[in-house]
Amino acid sequence: MENFKIDIDADGIATVAFDVPGRSMNTLTSAVIAEIPALVEKIKTDDAIKGMVLTSGKTTGFCAGADLGDMASGMLAGGGDLQKAFDTGWALNGAFRALETSGKPVAAAINGLALGGGLEFTLACHYRVVENDPKIQLGLPEIKVGLFPGGGGTQRLTRLIGVQNALMQMAEGKSWRPNDAKGAGVVHELVEKGQSVEAAKAWIKGGGKAVQPWDDPKFKIPGGGPYHPAGAQVFIMGNAILRKQSYGNYPAVLNMMKAVYEGVQVPIEAGLRIETRYFIKTLMTPQAQAMIRSLFLSKQELDKGAVRPAGVPKSDPKKVSVLGAGMMGAGIAYVQVMAGIETVLIDQTQEAADKGKAHVEELLKKRLSRGQMTQEKYDATLALVTATTDYDLIKGSDLVIEAVFENREVKADVTKRAEAQLAEGAVFGSNTSTLPISGLAEASVRPEDFIGIHFFSPVDKMMLVEIIMGEKTSDAALAKALDYVLKIRKTPIVVNDSRGFYTSRCFSTFLMEGMAMLEEGYSPVLIDNVGRMTGMPRGPLEMHDDVALDLSYKIAKQTREDLGDKYVANEGEQIVATMVEQGRYGRKNGKGFYDYDQKPKVIWPGLYDLAPTTKGEAFGESPEALAAVDELKTRLLYRQAVEVARCWEEGVIDDPREGDLGAILGWGFAPWTGGPITFMDQTGLKAFVAKADDLAAKYGDRFKVPQLLRDMAAKDETFYGRFAPEKKAA
Repeated sequence: MENFKIDIDADGIATVAFDVPGRSMNTLTSAVIAEIPALVEKIKTDDAIKGMVLTSGKTTGFCAGADLGDMASGMLAGGGDLQKAFDTGWALNGAFRALETSGKPVAAAINGLALGGGLEFTLACHYRVVENDPKIQLGLPEIKVGLFPGGGGTQRLTRLIGVQNALMQMAEGKSWRPNDAKGAGVVHELVEKGQSVEAAKAWIKGGGKAVQPWDDPKFKIPGGGPYHPAGAQVFIMGNAILRKQSYGNYPAVLNMMKAVYEGVQVPIEAGLRIETRYFIKTLMTPQAQAMIRSLFLSKQELDKGAVRPAGVPKSDPKKVSVLGAGMMGAGIAYVQVMAGIETVLIDQTQEAADKGKAHVEELLKKRLSRGQMTQEKYDATLALVTATTDYDLIKGSDLVIEAVFENREVKADVTKRAEAQLAEGAVFGSNTSTLPISGLAEASVRPEDFIGIHFFSPVDKMMLVEIIMGEKTSDAALAKALDYVLKIRKTPIVVNDSRGFYTSRCFSTFLMEGMAMLEEGYSPVLIDNVGRMTGMPRGPLEMHDDVALDLSYKIAKQTREDLGDKYVANEGEQIVATMVEQGRYGRKNGKGFYDYDQKPKVIWPGLYDLAPTTKGEAFGESPEALAAVDELKTRLLYRQAVEVARCWEEGVIDDPREGDLGAILGWGFAPWTGGPITFMDQTGLKAFVAKADDLAAKYGDRFKVPQLLRDMAAKDETFYGRFAPEKKAA
């Protein structure tokens, strides 16, 4: 066998090392799945083998789950033939079932992360030992890519920890750390690093039973099943909770609950078949296929530097200076030191610089308190940050990140001061979120080394970095910026220069369409509820508060000054200006569209004076009200997608992977769609253009599609078809 190495000791215990050749991390490829039955047969029929310990032969982890690209292509290869797809899907579930019914004790020695199918592999073992390493995660995160556990997870985890606990864990896609997994009952034993195999062997030698709890005739589900009083409540409440979380946008959530509800009422083998049927049904939905492509396949490609210029030598930034020690600058400093990069954090006063370093210290202390780093590692990591006002300390930096106020003059001043200290070939990156890079580069004496490196707040949690090419930015600078972003473990997208670039420009349309609805007389409560119903993380007014109303006000003011007579006011601009003048800046000072001095937050009563509610047709459950709500949802999604199409026509973006993933990770565009590019492709460009034309006729030119979209619609093209990303991958 290529993927499993068997070593039988003197006690007859076979240690099976799972080690997929040529890969840095184990995944359940089609070749691995095909070998599991042969492995089970060997364990079952070889009389010299008394028991089996399954562990990883890699230091990177146990198993990261299924190879989704491999798996999806295999299950969809039948062109919609459900029986063929089921047979392919059942191959894994059937193999795991054969393992747990082999008649010999099987223990899992979990010596690294076990996610998705990786954890499901261990759940098919009779005993689980995990090493007490803070880097190890155990979980079933399939819901995050539009699927649910399809390797027995819905059936075994439910029977192991109860319906309520299992549903909550699977619906949120969260992971356990080793100690938490032990407390939850997911694993049996917690041992120190390097001792899992011996502990697993000890269990076998101590008489470990080769029978799963659910194969015992007297087995009862913890907490009860659907017809137990307590279990019934879980499903009744679960329907409402899952609806609240997903708004019906994610078929995986509902199908997962169906698989659990039906599966726990029958023997485990029948339950596993039920799970496989619902899993295949989910996999064939457009939502799952869109999410797998964008959030798994495209993300993997971009995380590996798919858009890095070819022929440019690899760089490894060792020292990076950050100008501006506010929340953004301090957040950037944190992710840098976590990647082992020496960081100089500069501000106008020592007090401000120290405050930035204190934020880094606070984030590191959280990791320390959670056992995610040792005291020694904590001390060494914090020591990488130097807080200062002295620009001379920039000397020797490979890169400078400017994260000062969104003011052209301030940025020009710090650019000149920092560049005076930089060696030839070092890169200057501006973290501006809106100001065109080519304009900012005018303050640089080396515009070929000037680039936009746009982070998102909070930096420690947001995974995207938008890299912006100026008119004179070189490929060498781009390559160095990408190497830096990959080193700090973020996902990069590369866009061309434009006011607001890609993410800020398109995200603002979501806020502005919400403002348009407010001006039209729709209730602010309805507007935000509809925003969440589309799949966005918050409604447009809530998100406007999060961004900060005074920031919108300042950006509008700067844009008005830059464009002069060409400036066109945004929807609701006067409402925002009035609120800012009254000291309402958003969530940051507790006063915006909402009042935040109480929980839950409530709409500011004064908003009804600035924007009276005059339209009530979208309230209620009549067909007319539901149609009105659908129209509002469509407006919010189409307004963003039309702006994305304009960005494409203008050359701001040119890779559908970056367009989709940048939208989801950057501003939270409805993940169920796979991103705005996939949303347009799956809608069909003819249908999309027709609906956009209808919206433009009703609400104005902001819905007017670019000519490129009309041309593509006429030829029945798609973005992923016409602009196939693999053609430009480096």
